[in-house]
Amino acid sequence: QVQLVESGGGLVQPGGSLRLSCAASGSISSIGLMGWYRQAPGKERELVATITSGANYADSVKGRFAISRDNAKKTVDLQMNSLKPEDTAVYYCNAEIRRYYYDGYKLYWGQGTQVTVSS
Repeated sequence: QVQLVESGGGLVQPGGSLRLSCAASGSISSIGLMGWYRQAPGKERELVATITSGANYADSVKGRFAISRDNAKKTVDLQMNSLKPEDTAVYYCNAEIRRYYYDGYKLYWGQGTQVTVSS
């Protein structure tokens, strides 16, 4: 089985910082695209950032968030700075994972971690 497990969410004041981490485990041959999405109450899930060799960001987080990955550790992190109340959401990581060399890539999701930005 393959699992993605997020950590690092919590409550932070406006202007503060948080770092989210996501670790992939299980039978994994290779990992392609990795990313972070978020879903606020009453809203659809939206892209925050993705990374392969380069990074891609939603306009709303550019200049404040930074995504990074460690291929050896099979992790993807999201450093969030200058947080705003509108960043409050459940944050999900995902990854395109190939379990065996003969497999195609399949998209996996983590269970989500809550980020609340409030004074």
